Amino acid sequence: MTTVSETRMTRLVKWFKEFMYGMVLHEPAIVTLKERAALESLFILVTFGHVLGVPVLPTYYSLRLLPPMIPLIEPWRRRMLRERDWTDWAFD
Repeated sequence: MTTVSETRMTRLVKWFKEFMYGMVLHEPAIVTLKERAALESLFILVTFGHVLGVPVLPTYYSLRLLPPMIPLIEPWRRRMLRERDWTDWAFD
């Protein structure tokens, strides 16, 4: 049986954990996700650059890496071929 003070205490502890996450870990987590996305785009460009007309690696390596990368190719292709404005780079 929970009392009102226990539920308030659990809410307070939850709020404090979220507050500390926001103060300490939120920005590094966002930066890490952006770096991962950039490295993933670079990896796909190196391995499947021929889709965009950039011959980088021989086809043999691309075919070996193709099965696990199939779900990532279409979103990457749209992201790479998207028309960009200077505000995309300034506010990213």
